[in-house]
This record gives sequence, C-alpha cells and structure tokens, in this order.
Amino acid sequence: MEFEVERMDPLFASKEEYDAFCKRHETHHVKTADISTYHGNCYLGIDAGSTTTKIALVGEDGSLLYSFYSSNDGSPLKTAIRSMKEISKQLPPDVHVVRSCSTGYGEQLMKAAFLLDDGEVETVAHYYAAAFFDPSVDCILDIGGQDMKCIKIRNQTVDSVQLNEACSSGCGSFIETFAKSLNYSVHDFAKAALFAEHPIDLGTRCTVFMNSKVKQAQKEGASVPDISAGLAYSVIKNALFKVIKVSDASALGKNIVVQGGTFYNDAVLRSFEKIAGCEAIRPDIAGIMGAFGAALIARERYSTDYETTMLPFDKILSLQFETSMAKCKGCTNNCRLTINKFSGGRQYISGNRCERGLGKQKNENNVPNLFDYKLKRVFGYEPLSAEEATRGTVGIQRVLNMYENYPFWATFFKELGYRVILSPVSNRKIYELGIESIPSESECYPAKLAHGHVSWLINQKVDFIFYPALFYERNEFEDANNHYNCPIVTSYSENIKNNVEEIERGEVILRNPFMSFRDLKTITEALVREFKELPSKEVIAASEKAWNELNAARTDMQKKGEETLQYLKETGKRGIVLAGRPYHIDPEINHGIPELITSYDIAVLTEDSVSHLAKPERPLIVSDQWMYHSRLYAAASYVKTVDNLDLIQLNSFGCGLDAVTTDQVNDILTGSDKIYTCLKIDEVNNLGAARIRIRSLLSAIRVREKLNKQRTIRSSAITKVPFTEEMRKDYTILAPQMSPIHFDVIEAAFRACGYNFEILGNDNRRAVDVGLKYVNNDACYPSLMVVGQIMDALLSGKYDLNKVAVIMTQTGGGCRATNYVGFIRRALEKAGMPQIPVISLNLGGIETNPGFHLNAEMLMRVAYAALFGDIFMRCVYRMRPYEQTKGSVEEVHQKWLKKCCEFVSGKHMRFATFNKMCRQIIADFDAIPITNEVKPRVGIVGEILVKFAPAANNYLVDLLESEGAEAVVPDLVDFMLYCFYNQIYKADYLGMSKKTALISRLGIRGIEFLRGSARHAFEKSTHFTPPSSIYETVKNAKTIVNIGNQTGEGWFLTGEMIELIHSGVNNIVCTQPFACLPNHVVGKGVIKELRKHYPLSNIVAIDYDPGASEVNQLNRIKLMLSTAQKNLHKKEEDAS
Repeated sequence: MEFEVERMDPLFASKEEYDAFCKRHETHHVKTADISTYHGNCYLGIDAGSTTTKIALVGEDGSLLYSFYSSNDGSPLKTAIRSMKEISKQLPPDVHVVRSCSTGYGEQLMKAAFLLDDGEVETVAHYYAAAFFDPSVDCILDIGGQDMKCIKIRNQTVDSVQLNEACSSGCGSFIETFAKSLNYSVHDFAKAALFAEHPIDLGTRCTVFMNSKVKQAQKEGASVPDISAGLAYSVIKNALFKVIKVSDASALGKNIVVQGGTFYNDAVLRSFEKIAGCEAIRPDIAGIMGAFGAALIARERYSTDYETTMLPFDKILSLQFETSMAKCKGCTNNCRLTINKFSGGRQYISGNRCERGLGKQKNENNVPNLFDYKLKRVFGYEPLSAEEATRGTVGIQRVLNMYENYPFWATFFKELGYRVILSPVSNRKIYELGIESIPSESECYPAKLAHGHVSWLINQKVDFIFYPALFYERNEFEDANNHYNCPIVTSYSENIKNNVEEIERGEVILRNPFMSFRDLKTITEALVREFKELPSKEVIAASEKAWNELNAARTDMQKKGEETLQYLKETGKRGIVLAGRPYHIDPEINHGIPELITSYDIAVLTEDSVSHLAKPERPLIVSDQWMYHSRLYAAASYVKTVDNLDLIQLNSFGCGLDAVTTDQVNDILTGSDKIYTCLKIDEVNNLGAARIRIRSLLSAIRVREKLNKQRTIRSSAITKVPFTEEMRKDYTILAPQMSPIHFDVIEAAFRACGYNFEILGNDNRRAVDVGLKYVNNDACYPSLMVVGQIMDALLSGKYDLNKVAVIMTQTGGGCRATNYVGFIRRALEKAGMPQIPVISLNLGGIETNPGFHLNAEMLMRVAYAALFGDIFMRCVYRMRPYEQTKGSVEEVHQKWLKKCCEFVSGKHMRFATFNKMCRQIIADFDAIPITNEVKPRVGIVGEILVKFAPAANNYLVDLLESEGAEAVVPDLVDFMLYCFYNQIYKADYLGMSKKTALISRLGIRGIEFLRGSARHAFEKSTHFTPPSSIYETVKNAKTIVNIGNQTGEGWFLTGEMIELIHSGVNNIVCTQPFACLPNHVVGKGVIKELRKHYPLSNIVAIDYDPGASEVNQLNRIKLMLSTAQKNLHKKEEDAS
C-alpha cells in the first residue's frame, strides 16, 4: 500500500509477541509490605513534579509501604496534604517517619511547607530508585507529563543529564492532548496502538507540524490505532534523536531503566525497545520512581542519633497556606515571584533569579561573578554631554557584537565629538517594542532583541543609528581556520534596514557599513570610507585610540580571570566557566543563570577570561572558523586541565552554529574525564531546567571528590586519515547526491581523471533518518541529508570499508557547510569506521590529500560537466511542461546526456567541439513540439542543496509541473561565480588578498568565456532566455542588501530573486532549511522589501526539515500558485 505520509513497522506482529513482552516486564517488581502490619522506622519521599505529585513511604529494608500518584489539580500542596492524610490514617502507632526528602520542581516548596529533612535534585533521586532495581544501571530515561530526562551514570554517580528545554512534544501531556482531541481516554488510546498495522511516521518536530501530518494521514485513511502508534514512535524518536542525540543503543548504555508515567504506556515502551534495539527495565512503579528514590535517600542519610525536622502529621493536616503573586523591585528584571505563606508566619518565595527576591543581598558571599563585571566593563563609558557633543548624537543598540566591541565604538565616537546614546539593558518591554518587525520567528532571541533596541533609539530622535556589520572579528587565535562572526552577528543590521518601517520611510538614518576587525589598518580604512564627510586625520586618530581601548578591555577581562583563579586557589572554592558568546552576558538572555550559580557559593567566569591560558590541541574535528567559538574551545582546553573549574555552555535556541560547537566542547571536556553541561535558553524565562542541570553537575562533582576519582588529561587533536596515491588505485570514492541533472555528467568527469568515483543514489527519506542518528540534530537539514546518504551507503554492506573513501566540498565560508567534513568524520567515528578517509574538495587550501589532485584537467572536465548540466536544466524545465508528446523532452535529454558523458570522459576535449555541442543541444530542445498553453512560471531559489536536490525539496519541480506551472531554476555555475565575486569584494572592502581577487576575476572571465557559445545559442533560440552576468546579479542585489552578506547563499540569493523578477518570473519559492541562519537575513528577511520594490512579486518561503509538515508546505505552495494563476489571468485580460 502506498502512502504520502511515511509509515512504520507495527509495534507487535502478533498477540503472542505482545504476551511475551508483558511477561518479561512483569518481573521488574518492587518489594512491597503491608503498612498496617509493619513495625519500625520508615522514610518518606515526595516528588513534586510539573503536573503530578508522587509520594512513597519505604521501610528499613527498602520495601514499599505506601505509594501515591495524582495530578496536581493546580495545587501540589493540597495534593500532597491529601496523601499525608491517607498515610496518617494507615500508619500504626509504633511506626515513625524518621527522615524525609523531597525532589522535583516543587522540591523546595514541599521542604518549606512540611519542614522536610532533605531536598535532593531529581536526577540523583531517580538514580537511587533505578539502582535499587539494577545496581549496574548506566542510563535512565525518564519521560513525564511535560519533562524528559536522560541521565547517564558512570562509576555509580550521575555523569550527565539531558533535558527537553525547548518544548514538551515528546512527553506524556503531548499524547494526552492528542487522545482527548480524538475523544479517547489515554488508556484506550494507548491500547489502540498495540496492534496498529501501519503506524504513521510523525518525525520529531513540534505539535503544530505533527497535527498537519496527522490530518494528512487521516485523509489517506489512517486509523486511530495508526495515529496512536505513530505518536508513541514520535515520543521516542524525539527523546533519542532530539534530546539525547544518540545513534544507537550502545551510546545509551548496556543497562537501561525507563521510568516516568509515560512509560506506563506499553506502546511507548515498545517503541523505545524497537528503535533503540534493546530490552529495557520498566519498574512496576515507573511513575513514582522520583519519590521512591527520595525515600531511599532519606533512608541512607538517617542515623540513630538524628531527630527529624518534619512537621507532625496533625500539623501537616491542619496547615493553612495562601499563594500570591508579586513583582520583585530589586532590579530591572522585575522577576515574577510566587509567595507561599504558611500558618505560623513561615513563607516560601519562588520565581526569583537571585537572592534579592528573597529579601537578601545579591551574592551575599561576594564570590566573583565575571558576567556582572564584564557587563559593567564593556558598557561603563560616560558619553559626552549635549554641550560637548559638537557633531550631534549617534544611537548604538546594546545587542549582539556590541557586547564585545562597544569599548571601540564608545571611544571612537566620543573622540569625534558625538554624544553616544546607548539603548538600555534588555528587558521584556524592549523585546515587545520591536516584535512587529521581526521577519523570522525561528531566529535566536538575541537577534530578535535587536528590533526592540533599534525602536527604542528611534524614539530618542538620535541624528543617526550606527549598526556596523562585522564580517571578521579580531584574529585572537592565529592557528584557527578563520575568525568570522556568525551569520546573524555579521548581517543582522540588514534585517533591521529591510524590516523596520521608520528606517524604510526615511524617518531615521541607519548607517550599517560592512567592516572587518581583522586589524587596525583594515578597520581604519573602512571607517575613513564610511565617514568621508569627516577629516580623515580625525577618523584615523579616533580609530587608533578606539582600537587601543578595545585591547585594554580585552586585557582587563583576562586579568580579572586570573584574579578569580587566584581567589579560588586561596579560598578552596570552585568556579564555573559559563561559556557562550559575548551577548550571553545580557541578563535578559541568560535569565539570571550566573546569579543562580553564585547562590551555590561558586564563582562565575566568562570564556574570554580564561581563553588566553590554553590552546586546543589541533587539528580539531571541526573547522575552527568563528572567533567567538575559538574562545570556547580554548576555554574548554584550559578547564580540562584544572580540577577546581568546570564549564557550562550556554546555547541560544535556534543557534545552528552550536550544532558544531557543542559537540566539540563536549569532546574536549569529556575526553579528559570532565563533565559537560549545556543549557539551552530562549525568550522563555524558566530556570527550572537550568537548576536541575547545575545541581546535578555539583552533585556529580561532590561524589567524584568523595571517591577521589583521578582524571586523565587527553589531547583534543584528531588524526586525519589521508587519501594516498596508493589508495587511488583501488579505492571507491563516494560523493553525496545534490543535483542529479548535473551530477550525472560530473560523475563521468571525475572518473575520467582516474578515480573510481561514485555519486550516491540514495538521496531519500531513509538517508535523512540515518542522518538523524549520526548528526547533531540542531544541525541543518542539508547536513542530515549529506551525512545520511554517506552513512546509509557505508552501512549497506555494498562497500569494502577498507577500500572506500568519502568526498565532500568545502567552501571555507562562514556558514555551517564548511563543517560538513567534520560532521562526516564524527559520524564515521560513531559508526566504528575511523579508517575511512574524508577528502575535502576545496579551492582554498583548507585541506589537502596526497592522492587527490585538483589540477587543471579536473577543473576543466568538471566545468564542462557543470555547464552541460545547466543547459539541460534550463532546457528540460522550460520545455517539459508544454511538450505535445509526453516523454519527448526526456528522450532528447537522455540522448545528449550520453554524448556529454562521453565528451567529458574523452582523452581530448576540444573547445570547438564543446561549443558545437552546446549549440546543438539547445537547438534540439528548441525544436521539440510544444503546446501554446500559458502557465505560471515559478522560480526556485534558496540554500544550494535544498534548491537543487529533488529529495531535499520534496520534488518541488515535479510538484509545480503537476499543479500546472513551469519551474525556473537559476544555474548551478552561477553559485561558483558568486564564490569568485566574494573574493573580489573581500579584497576591496575587508582587507583580504588582492592576489586572490585577481585570480577570482580571471575565474569569472574563464567561466563566462566557456559558456559564451551557450549564451549566444540561448539568445537566438525561440523558447529560452540566456543566463545573466554575475556582475548584473551584483548590481541587482545591491538595491536590497549589501554585497558583504556572504555567508551561505548570501547576497546571491537576493540577487537571484531580483533576476527572476526582471525576467518576468514574479512567482518564487524560497527554499531554506529550517532555522538556516543566513536565510533569516537574505531569504525571509528581504521578502518585505522586495514586495515594496516589486508589487507583483509573489514570494513564499518554505522551510525544509526532517520533521516539517509536507501538508503545510504543499498548502503554502498551492496558495502561492493560486495567486500566480489570478495574476496570470489578470495579465491576459489586460492584454486583450
């Protein structure tokens, strides 16, 4: 049976298989005892979760005397008191609760209300419970109502914790919501899944996308059992691939215990065992394991001379309490406090980020907090008074790289006689001030804040706003691959320019030049160019003073780091390097995490306060190309050598680059037996998950110190396997598919150069699924597709793993694509295939291999092949929608495909023959009989792989043709010209090599010369249009974006859209990977401005991702086509 929505294997093939499953899990029982006949001491555990309260009472031998599991019904305290009432009624007179412990999100509330003896972080409580069932447990997977945790155990202690900080799409409430929407109880809904014949594949994305997939599946006749089973699979896929990010069960552990109320659902448990390929232990008390573990902790900590602090039962049952809300006035955070007042005058306050909310002094212990120090050091500059500011006012927004470079700009403008108006510290009101102009909902919170800060400056009526776009940061690490800023930091001022109405209307001046902080000379030249209205001598002097001040600020941070390290040494205290990017010191972004850490009497350092003290051993597995990230690697390399320091990495939700950095920092730390912790943060202020992770880290550190565990410091360098001349003889080189219409010919070109070269043909859904197992799931969709193809092929058994190599392109640009080679190496390591060489195909000398030669012959053959592919694409897509005889276009294509492959494979490739073939190909296609229909023409632009690979864009060309439209796709060779032109711009404006720029000009001239014959043939043809010059594309793009936008497809993407519009193709699908950083600026970010310039433009941006809803994509494309048809009919009516 064929389905549009992918289907999965049934959970159980038969009733007998289910019965065997049940029998196996029935063995995991906790020992119980009758509370009414029990005599002796007992121990109480309370787990106050986000939606439920669980309570356990255990005897001296660990037997379970009483258990309680209930929804909170809005009041966890009332729920707990109800359970206490039950216990008090059943407890014999000679049985005493001698110690108690709480855990969970409401741990402190319960402890304060009932005066419990202990509180313990829930990860530790869950470990105690799991170890009771299996002392050798090494992994605990806990899925509750809204929370998901994976707890890794090493040496009988919690080693790492992963939580679902982003959403609850993989949790119990998610299934419950779906069940209710289909009018099922949770129990009946779960039961229905067990014998579903065709479970639907819902992927691993959020509820919105899954709803669309469910609706599509229902249209195909999917039953409720199919939907329920699909959701069970989805919960586990989300847990394994999104939260835990594992590739196979061995990465989880050998002894896995599952718990949490969601695992009472047999369908979810079976899904886990099938996907992870393991047999897990599900205790019969899976839902109350936190409470059971808390009770066991109380039992362990009890001693005969201890007297409990817990309130007597009569006082608990008569406890009066009231809850109110208030806002803390201690600082601009205005934390929303929950105040619980208990009888007897006691109270408990939660919701506070620091001690001020509790009525105490902030950081009473005065442990160093370098986040606080840096915030003051970077922005502590007194501006000129209005009288002193002879040149007026300049507005500077307190966002992104200003948290690094403000000392430069404050000094520069002050020296030139400007009064600097700096926007205030971020808060929610600032965010809301600019929310209407944010063009992309999936960009990171630090970027979204920029809109509010700019709006605030506009309201101050400054003379102009200065928001520079810094392509390169200072080069602090000479041995790094590069020193880019990330695409958002580099180009976000372009989004401000194109989306803030006041700027568009000319009500305020925005100056946003593209610049480089490579060195003083480069930045000074850029400033002289930008401020040409000022005397150049003044600008040069101001720039030099500003550069020195920036260096002084940097030196001060290093000195402060060294002072803090000395303080730790003298006091014996611990420190945590809270590592992120400069803007993570913004309190609105870090949500008070530094203060949370100092409340545990632990010092907080920044990554740049210690990054000068060590260097990572190289080569790293990643391409170390972003300067802020180079600091992360250096800081981690220092932390791994110091016992009293640990590192926590801050990761903004939506930051695609952290798919690279988090894995590398993890490698550096765990490789030397340090614990790696990453906190994912966004606009939602929820410190609960952060508190769990930090307390789990501290607990693990205490246990390690107690056991006196010795670490081994290891190198972070990898050994790259070279592709040698000897390998060239009998190795097969595998390359991922990107554009079949081009790669059919390109494959022949590489083979003709003496390589056993194979383009993979497995660009399909299975490749994506494999990619999800081997790539950090925060990486972009193209990387999943690329790595997935390669790993799927290598795992297929088709190839001798000792006679195969992999090849991948590397541009050396500022987006994630340059790190695909690192992704592949990491995947090979994971799969136990480190011996396989990975060849980097690049023109910049990033990597070389002695057995692979990118020489003139290869470049010529590949250039011919790519040009043939462009001709085929231009001709096939133009003629196929109109062919009178179905298949006639493909027949001509196949005829010439064979001839072109023979040409690029030939010993002698005569240029005259090439020109003649180009003319003949175009003439043959031009002569195909077609109908006189008029169809909407739809351009396809976007990220290069998603744009060209049919499997990546869900066969968009076929879809458009089936819906009665003609697809128009710009040439692949144009992307090569874009890469060449970027070098010219960098030499002119960013201080880069003039020699490289000259070579690039020659490259452009050479390619244009090669396709000259095809261009003339297209111009003379009846049906075709010739390709545009790259210089024309530059000219078009400049009207909307700066040519300094060079990460990913950069300005070229905007230029292609304008080029299409100029050629009469007003309808455009902008294809982009979900959360693609450059496309936030040059894709989604320019649509508003394009519509303003070209009112007839009909552009739709479509996100592609493993979990994206195809139904949603299809509906949006059809809506665009509906508008296209209306515009076409109107044009015909106007013409008649």
